[in-house]
Amino acid sequence: MKAFWLCFVPLFVAVDAVGVLPMFMSFTLELNSQKVRRIVYQSVLTATIVALVFLAVGKLILELLGITVADFMVAGGILLFVISISDLLTGEKIQRKVDIESLGAVPLGVPLITGPAVLTTSILLVNEHGFFMTASAIVINILIAGAVFLFAEPINSFLGNAGSKTLSKIASLLLASIAVMIVRKGITSFFS
Repeated sequence: MKAFWLCFVPLFVAVDAVGVLPMFMSFTLELNSQKVRRIVYQSVLTATIVALVFLAVGKLILELLGITVADFMVAGGILLFVISISDLLTGEKIQRKVDIESLGAVPLGVPLITGPAVLTTSILLVNEHGFFMTASAIVINILIAGAVFLFAEPINSFLGNAGSKTLSKIASLLLASIAVMIVRKGITSFFS
């Protein structure tokens, strides 16, 4: 059970459903509830498939490219750190025009739910805790993100704009800390 929580917490921070919530709200502002539900289901399905496929073949791709887990830890940790610092300083995750028909898949499913932070974190966790624990944590976190999106109106009303931004900043700070830990473990494994 401890291994599950060691996978769940970093992935929860990486998914950052509450941090993505304001963007989800802006994308779906003028849509009826039926379309919003369809977009949520599409985003959850897309995010889950992409994350699990990457989890299954990501390590093989690294091996084919001659990249060690330590290399990936350092590179992934630096990437996570840059993503978290960017979010801390600018508060912008992604801004662009979207097509309503594919909104659930892109940008919500990928890269907002399953983005670089989730992919990097998952490939590192699978090496440490195994496929089943990591896959379980990924699926549960993506389902939590879907639930957050389904209950977007009451959550946003409760938290308010300032509350959502504050939680997103805290998640980004935690992600930066996790990134530093990953880089430290990667560098340590170079010398062991």
